[in-house]
Formats: sequence, structure tokens, C-alpha cells
Amino acid sequence: MDFRLTARQEELRSSARGLTEFIMKYELDCEENNGLPAQAHAEIRDAVLDSGLQAVNMPAEWGGAGLSILEQATVQEELGRLTGALWDMVWRPANALRFCTPEQRERYLVPVIRGQRRDCYAVTEPEAGSDPQNLRTTATRTADGWVLNGEKWFVTVGDHADFIIVLAAAGEDGAPTLFLVDKDTPGVEMTRVPRFMHTFVYEHPEFTFTDVRVREDAVLGGIGEGYDITRSWFTEERLMIAARTTGAAERALELARDWAVERRQFGSRIADFQLIQGMLADCAVDIAVNRAYTHQVAWEVDQGLADRKTLHAKAAIAKLSASEAAGRVIDRCVQIFGGRGYDRSYPVERLYRELRVDRIWEGTSEIQRLIIAGELIKRGTGVLQIPSA
Repeated sequence: MDFRLTARQEELRSSARGLTEFIMKYELDCEENNGLPAQAHAEIRDAVLDSGLQAVNMPAEWGGAGLSILEQATVQEELGRLTGALWDMVWRPANALRFCTPEQRERYLVPVIRGQRRDCYAVTEPEAGSDPQNLRTTATRTADGWVLNGEKWFVTVGDHADFIIVLAAAGEDGAPTLFLVDKDTPGVEMTRVPRFMHTFVYEHPEFTFTDVRVREDAVLGGIGEGYDITRSWFTEERLMIAARTTGAAERALELARDWAVERRQFGSRIADFQLIQGMLADCAVDIAVNRAYTHQVAWEVDQGLADRKTLHAKAAIAKLSASEAAGRVIDRCVQIFGGRGYDRSYPVERLYRELRVDRIWEGTSEIQRLIIAGELIKRGTGVLQIPSA
């Protein structure tokens, strides 16, 4: 097995690092103003298009970058270094949009890939968070389509997006189904924009859907396929979270290491103090182990070496381990910076607030543990093995 990056992967990493460094100059503006002005959005959009890293998860023939899962993880690891969640400005259309019909693709997906439109995914509800099967949003069939009624929470990018992928219980059987809904459709209302502890370049608003009428061609993927499509999205997104949190942790460690070498107390560099050295070493371990495992699982997905359920569990391991490790790393780094680590003008403080949500969204740490344990109980310890050729 060769663990070295290929020439293509190294080129992608270099491109992603260059784009990251360009976007990084907007971090303080985003923090101080809780977002960015339209001009900044346009500048970053143009930089993304120039980099060729738009829609890395979509095929090249549709206008995407057409990257493998491992290549995507390599890119996301670099972008994860950004604070203010500015990594999300390098758009990755929801994986569910791969299931578009040709007509839907031209109307929704292709403009997203080109940076002309933006999607958001509405799954969570007041009573359906970690348990999406407790779905209350309904889709009732009409003569020419469907009528949607319900409420969705935590719709990330919902303030900026112009269409929504809505999970609803369709028909008398309540079949979980995805619908493409333009945000300006009558009956769609953005009711509240919560203020969360992190600063995010986009918001996570709440929406209500009141007698929202859509045509039959608004169905994405087919009636009753909503959960399966969403699960496939979760598998890939959890791997990307693992990659981004690893990148964020590495940036924090770089900053803390440099600070420890430069900062002097009691006549010595604080890097000479063994308690500081212990924290630096523990950070390095957390980062190295999680990078290796995330790359391994991403490679397994690309190679098709395991079935869907096993890969789902392995992605859960990666997300659980990397997100919790990143939390430990950034906590230590804030401590190394002392009082300055609590100052919002310092990246370590911003990362401290922003990394906390990675243990919650796309499935809490507790849900990841249930997925992993379920795989172990039902199918044994094969989830721990590296597949053979």
C-alpha cells in the first residue's frame, strides 16, 4: 500500500491551499460583521471558479471538478483551516442533486455548479432531529403535483440559497420523499434566523411551508427514496467533516506551536515547559491518527471495497473520532495562548467556537456511536478491518 499523495492529489492540495489563503483575508471581516458583503461574495466566487474547485463532488461533464472521495477529502482538509466557516463558500452541491432528471439538472444543478444558484437541504424539524423518521412535514398529492406543509429548522445556507431540497412525508403512506422547492414559491417563509455561538458566513434559518404548491416534476429521485438519498449524503458529508476538522486542528496546532516558541515567561520560551510540550504532542497525535483514518476510509469508498452499510459505519467512526479529536486539539491550543486565546481576533478562539458544532450536525456524536455499535452487534468487527485486494 502506498500512502503518498499522487501528483494529482498534491496539485489539488496546493490549489486548495492557495484558495484557502486567498479566502483567509476575509476572516476578520466575517467575524466582526457576522457575514460578508455582496462584493466579497462575488470576489470569492470568482476565485473559486478560477481555482477549478467548484462542485468538487460533481462530474466534470456537468461542469464540476469531478474529484474522487479521497481527492475531495484532500481539498476539504485545506479548506477546513478557514474560520467563519468560509470553507462553505467553496460550494459543494448537495449530493442529492445527482439524482436530478436531465430537466431538473439544467434548472437547478448546472446553475449551482456554475455559481449562479445555491441550494440548501431542509431535513431537521422541531420533532425530527437525530430521528429523521419522526417526520411531520407532509406532501399531499393534487391533480397536477403536490402541496407541502410543515416546518424545518437549522437549514444551513438557507438565507443565501434560492432553492431548497425539502424532505417530506408524501401521500397517504407518508413515503419519505425529497422535493425541489424554489424559495420564492408562495407559502415558503423564512420565519426565524437563530444566532448560534459560532460565526458562520451563512445563516441556519427556520422555514415554514404553508400550502406550498409544486408540480409533479419537483420530486427529486422518486417517491419514497428520500431516506436512502439522504443517507448517502450523510456518508460522504461525515467524511468531509472529518477532513475539515482535521485541517482546522492542524491550523490551530501550527499557531499554538509558533506561539509557544515565541512566547517567553519566567525567562524561557513556554515551549520549553514540559506541560506545554505534552499538549503539543497530544495535538499532533490526534491530528495524525485522524488524518490517516479519514484518508483510508475515503480510499475504500473510491475503491468500492465495502458494502454501503459498512462504509456508513466507517464514515461514522471517522466523523466521531475526528470531530472529537479536533475539539480536544483546539481546547489545548486556546490554553497555550492563554488570555489571547480568548480574544475573537485570534483564529484559535474562532475555531474553538466553530468546531463545537461538528459534534452535533450531520448526526451527533451519540448517533455516530449508535451507528457503529449497531454495525458491530449485527455484523461483527469487520468494520475495523482494511479490506483485502
